[in-house]
Amino acid sequence: MRVIVVGAGVIGLSCAIRLAEGGYDVAVFARDLPLETTSSVAAAIWYPYLSAPADRVAGWSRATYEEFTKLAEHEPAVQLKHGREFLVQPAPDPPWADVLPDLTRVGSPPAGFADGWAFTVPVIDMPAYLPSLVKRLEAAGGTLTRAALSALPTGADLVVNCTGLGGRLTASDPTVTPVRGQVLTVEPCGLTEWLLADRSPDELTYVVPRRNDVVVGGTSQPGDWNLAVDPHTTRQILDRAAELVPQLRDAKIIRQRVGLRPARPAIRCELVRTHTGEPVIHCYGHGGSGVTLSWGCADEVLELVRGI
Repeated sequence: MRVIVVGAGVIGLSCAIRLAEGGYDVAVFARDLPLETTSSVAAAIWYPYLSAPADRVAGWSRATYEEFTKLAEHEPAVQLKHGREFLVQPAPDPPWADVLPDLTRVGSPPAGFADGWAFTVPVIDMPAYLPSLVKRLEAAGGTLTRAALSALPTGADLVVNCTGLGGRLTASDPTVTPVRGQVLTVEPCGLTEWLLADRSPDELTYVVPRRNDVVVGGTSQPGDWNLAVDPHTTRQILDRAAELVPQLRDAKIIRQRVGLRPARPAIRCELVRTHTGEPVIHCYGHGGSGVTLSWGCADEVLELVRGI
């Protein structure tokens, strides 16, 4: 079976790898190459965010956590790191708490916060991880080609649509909408643990140390298509983060970026048929959880293909 995967973000590449390693003839076509996608902007820490439905997200995130734990043993771009999340209001344990082997309550959260958790999760260095996925795909016999949607080849037995926000066009789906996220990376400043702190829905604070830098964010702006960096927002992000991590006040900024999370009321991962009977698998709308759900969704796509 010849399979075309459309989209080269973390979802598209993960699905393509599962299929190629499962024995299928796989070709990935994408307008944007991996380091040009929204996935490349991600912090990226395993954490279900802006994604539904809860039951399917729980299963996908569990499978992905287990896969990343295995990858951390030999893939330098994946590391298991301990960190803390602070909450403004007391809250019950998250629905995915059973996935985490070491979730504990934070005894004394900082001023302005009433609750918090500490736990260990995979942290993925996306600028290194995405190229490693491409190499793994090619090692399994798959290919990656830049191409416009109008230039996709014909003759495939199956198309897998992993276009993220592009699902608005590729699937004529207006329910996929952007949630703008602005982040910056700074030089390493001695940090070893990540930190999350949500003061309000549109003011996310996260600090994620990676091998060669620290990702500091961020924003969550629904319906905003603006890909330009806003210097005022950068200052606000740094000020919020430095309140909790003082080392960031003097950290040198390396890069600033914006990504548009592909939000949808519910993630679409299903097999459909065109009006002429051709099979298409849609896998898009992962919100802020593309990395967190990537391998779980790829496993489901593989099962759908096997069922055809």
